[in-house]
Amino acid sequence: MTDTEFDILDELYFVSSFSDLVAKTRLAPAEVERNLRSLLEQDLIRSFWPDPDTELAYEESSFGAIVRDSYFLASKEGLLQHNTR
Repeated sequence: MTDTEFDILDELYFVSSFSDLVAKTRLAPAEVERNLRSLLEQDLIRSFWPDPDTELAYEESSFGAIVRDSYFLASKEGLLQHNTR
């Protein structure tokens, strides 16, 4: 896990929208998107769309089209890795 991924996970103990992550991390939207994709591929976070209650399985082909309207939450594995670092 990179330092940036760690910082994003730090914000995902509760469900957060993409725009909240950009504001809280002060990263460029493209950088947040790239790191969210990496965290999803590692199963360290979960994604939700179109609302914060509907989990959506990560699909590489559609992620770019919906990422900025999605919500995210650390997975159990993500929390464990975040807390043991």
